[in-house]
Amino acid sequence: MKVELVAPGYLDALADLFRACESPCFCRYWHFEGDKNAWLERCALSPTVNEAEMRADVVRGEARARGLVALEDDQVVGWMKLAPRASLPKLRNRGPYRALDLGVDEGVLSIGCILVRPDMRKKGVARALVTEAPRIASALGARAIEAYPHSAEGLGEHEIWMGPSALFASLGFERVTGEHPYPVLRLTL
Repeated sequence: MKVELVAPGYLDALADLFRACESPCFCRYWHFEGDKNAWLERCALSPTVNEAEMRADVVRGEARARGLVALEDDQVVGWMKLAPRASLPKLRNRGPYRALDLGVDEGVLSIGCILVRPDMRKKGVARALVTEAPRIASALGARAIEAYPHSAEGLGEHEIWMGPSALFASLGFERVTGEHPYPVLRLTL
Protein backbone atom coordinates (compact mmCIF):
# COMPACT_ATOMS: atom_id res chain seq x y z
CA MET A 1 0.00 0.00 0.00
CA LYS A 2 1.26 3.47 -0.83
CA VAL A 3 0.05 6.88 0.35
CA GLU A 4 0.13 9.98 -1.84
CA LEU A 5 -1.35 13.45 -2.07
CA VAL A 6 -4.63 13.47 -3.94
CA ALA A 7 -4.30 14.49 -7.57
CA PRO A 8 -6.78 14.80 -10.46
CA GLY A 9 -5.78 11.38 -11.77
CA TYR A 10 -7.19 9.76 -8.62
CA LEU A 11 -10.62 11.41 -8.77
CA ASP A 12 -12.56 8.53 -10.32
CA ALA A 13 -11.06 6.02 -7.87
CA LEU A 14 -11.67 8.44 -4.98
CA ALA A 15 -15.31 8.86 -5.99
CA ASP A 16 -15.59 5.06 -6.08
CA LEU A 17 -14.31 4.98 -2.49
CA PHE A 18 -17.00 7.42 -1.31
CA ARG A 19 -19.66 5.36 -3.06
CA ALA A 20 -18.33 2.07 -1.64
CA CYS A 21 -18.53 3.63 1.83
CA GLU A 22 -22.03 4.97 1.11
CA SER A 23 -20.71 8.41 2.00
CA PRO A 24 -22.54 11.11 -0.02
CA CYS A 25 -20.55 13.95 1.56
CA PHE A 26 -17.51 13.71 -0.74
CA CYS A 27 -15.61 15.53 2.01
CA ARG A 28 -17.57 18.77 1.64
CA TYR A 29 -18.99 19.00 5.16
CA TRP A 30 -16.36 21.44 6.44
CA HIS A 31 -17.11 23.76 3.50
CA PHE A 32 -20.90 23.68 3.60
CA GLU A 33 -22.36 26.92 4.96
CA GLY A 34 -25.91 25.75 5.70
CA ASP A 35 -27.24 24.24 8.91
CA LYS A 36 -27.36 20.55 9.84
CA ASN A 37 -30.77 19.96 8.26
CA ALA A 38 -29.73 21.61 4.99
CA TRP A 39 -26.57 19.48 4.96
CA LEU A 40 -28.52 16.26 5.54
CA GLU A 41 -30.95 17.23 2.78
CA ARG A 42 -28.13 17.96 0.34
CA CYS A 43 -26.43 14.63 1.07
CA ALA A 44 -29.72 12.74 0.68
CA LEU A 45 -30.98 14.50 -2.43
CA SER A 46 -27.94 16.01 -4.18
CA PRO A 47 -24.75 14.06 -3.51
CA THR A 48 -23.67 14.79 -7.08
CA VAL A 49 -23.26 18.45 -6.07
CA ASN A 50 -20.82 17.41 -3.33
CA GLU A 51 -18.92 15.20 -5.77
CA ALA A 52 -18.74 17.94 -8.41
CA GLU A 53 -17.42 20.45 -5.86
CA MET A 54 -14.76 18.01 -4.63
CA ARG A 55 -13.66 17.25 -8.18
CA ALA A 56 -13.50 20.93 -9.16
CA ASP A 57 -11.45 21.84 -6.08
CA VAL A 58 -8.96 19.01 -6.68
CA VAL A 59 -8.58 19.91 -10.37
CA ARG A 60 -7.98 23.59 -9.46
CA GLY A 61 -5.45 22.55 -6.79
CA GLU A 62 -7.40 24.24 -3.99
CA ALA A 63 -5.69 23.77 -0.62
CA ARG A 64 -9.07 23.09 1.02
CA ALA A 65 -9.40 19.94 -1.11
CA ARG A 66 -6.00 18.63 -0.09
CA GLY A 67 -5.84 15.12 1.26
CA LEU A 68 -4.06 11.81 1.12
CA VAL A 69 -5.13 8.68 -0.70
CA ALA A 70 -4.12 5.16 0.27
CA LEU A 71 -3.63 3.06 -2.84
CA GLU A 72 -3.74 -0.68 -3.29
CA ASP A 73 -2.86 -1.33 -6.93
CA ASP A 74 -5.03 1.19 -8.82
CA GLN A 75 -7.77 1.29 -6.22
CA VAL A 76 -8.15 4.07 -3.64
CA VAL A 77 -8.79 2.17 -0.41
CA GLY A 78 -8.52 5.12 1.96
CA TRP A 79 -8.84 8.90 2.12
CA MET A 80 -7.75 11.42 4.72
CA LYS A 81 -8.51 15.12 4.39
CA LEU A 82 -5.31 17.00 5.28
CA ALA A 83 -6.06 20.63 4.58
CA PRO A 84 -4.97 23.95 6.07
CA ARG A 85 -7.06 24.69 9.16
CA ALA A 86 -7.68 28.19 7.80
CA SER A 87 -9.44 26.68 4.76
CA LEU A 88 -12.06 24.83 6.85
CA PRO A 89 -14.49 27.53 8.05
CA LYS A 90 -17.00 25.23 9.72
CA LEU A 91 -14.26 23.54 11.74
CA ARG A 92 -12.78 26.86 12.84
CA ASN A 93 -16.17 28.24 13.88
CA ARG A 94 -17.39 25.25 15.90
CA GLY A 95 -16.57 25.56 19.57
CA PRO A 96 -15.56 21.96 20.23
CA TYR A 97 -12.83 22.06 17.59
CA ARG A 98 -11.15 25.35 18.40
CA ALA A 99 -7.48 25.03 19.20
CA LEU A 100 -5.51 27.05 21.72
CA ASP A 101 -3.93 29.20 19.03
CA LEU A 102 -6.95 29.52 16.76
CA GLY A 103 -5.83 32.98 15.68
CA VAL A 104 -2.56 31.50 14.40
CA ASP A 105 -3.64 29.16 11.62
CA GLU A 106 -0.50 29.55 9.53
CA GLY A 107 1.20 26.19 9.09
CA VAL A 108 -1.46 24.08 10.82
CA LEU A 109 -3.02 21.28 8.77
CA SER A 110 -6.24 19.62 9.92
CA ILE A 111 -7.26 16.02 9.54
CA GLY A 112 -10.89 16.63 8.64
CA CYS A 113 -11.91 13.02 8.08
CA ILE A 114 -10.68 9.52 7.40
CA LEU A 115 -12.54 7.13 5.14
CA VAL A 116 -11.61 3.46 4.55
CA ARG A 117 -13.28 1.00 2.16
CA PRO A 118 -15.46 -1.39 4.18
CA ASP A 119 -13.57 -4.45 2.89
CA MET A 120 -10.23 -2.86 3.91
CA ARG A 121 -11.10 -1.83 7.47
CA LYS A 122 -8.90 -3.20 10.24
CA LYS A 123 -6.07 -3.75 7.73
CA GLY A 124 -3.90 -0.73 8.60
CA VAL A 125 -5.23 1.72 6.02
CA ALA A 126 -6.02 4.51 8.51
CA ARG A 127 -2.69 3.92 10.26
CA ALA A 128 -0.85 4.20 6.93
CA LEU A 129 -2.59 7.50 6.15
CA VAL A 130 -1.87 9.06 9.56
CA THR A 131 1.70 7.69 9.60
CA GLU A 132 2.50 9.35 6.26
CA ALA A 133 0.85 12.65 7.17
CA PRO A 134 3.85 14.19 9.00
CA ARG A 135 6.21 13.53 6.09
CA ILE A 136 3.83 15.05 3.56
CA ALA A 137 2.82 17.91 5.88
CA SER A 138 6.47 18.82 6.45
CA ALA A 139 7.07 18.87 2.70
CA LEU A 140 4.13 21.29 2.44
CA GLY A 141 5.73 23.58 5.05
CA ALA A 142 3.39 22.76 7.93
CA ARG A 143 4.42 23.21 11.54
CA ALA A 144 1.69 21.04 13.09
CA ILE A 145 -1.14 18.65 12.30
CA GLU A 146 -4.39 18.63 14.24
CA ALA A 147 -6.97 15.87 14.59
CA TYR A 148 -10.47 16.05 16.02
CA PRO A 149 -11.58 12.50 16.83
CA HIS A 150 -15.06 12.07 18.22
CA SER A 151 -14.46 9.83 21.18
CA ALA A 152 -18.05 8.99 22.12
CA GLU A 153 -18.54 5.42 23.29
CA GLY A 154 -20.46 2.96 21.21
CA LEU A 155 -19.77 4.40 17.76
CA GLY A 156 -19.53 1.86 14.95
CA GLU A 157 -16.45 1.81 12.73
CA HIS A 158 -18.45 3.51 9.95
CA GLU A 159 -19.25 6.39 12.34
CA ILE A 160 -15.67 7.24 13.32
CA TRP A 161 -15.18 9.49 10.31
CA MET A 162 -12.91 11.88 12.24
CA GLY A 163 -10.54 9.00 13.01
CA PRO A 164 -10.04 6.93 16.17
CA SER A 165 -8.46 8.64 19.20
CA ALA A 166 -6.29 5.63 20.01
CA LEU A 167 -4.68 5.71 16.57
CA PHE A 168 -3.66 9.36 16.93
CA ALA A 169 -2.35 8.81 20.46
CA SER A 170 -0.25 5.84 19.30
CA LEU A 171 1.39 8.06 16.68
CA GLY A 172 2.34 10.88 19.06
CA PHE A 173 -0.64 13.25 18.86
CA GLU A 174 -1.35 14.99 22.17
CA ARG A 175 -4.49 16.68 23.44
CA VAL A 176 -4.10 20.47 23.36
CA THR A 177 -7.66 21.46 24.20
CA GLY A 178 -11.22 20.23 24.08
CA GLU A 179 -13.08 17.95 26.39
CA HIS A 180 -14.57 14.50 25.97
CA PRO A 181 -16.04 13.69 23.50
CA TYR A 182 -14.48 16.48 21.37
CA PRO A 183 -10.72 16.63 21.97
CA VAL A 184 -8.33 18.61 19.78
CA LEU A 185 -5.14 16.61 19.28
CA ARG A 186 -1.93 17.97 17.81
CA LEU A 187 1.33 16.64 16.47
CA THR A 188 4.05 19.28 16.30
CA LEU A 189 6.40 18.75 13.38
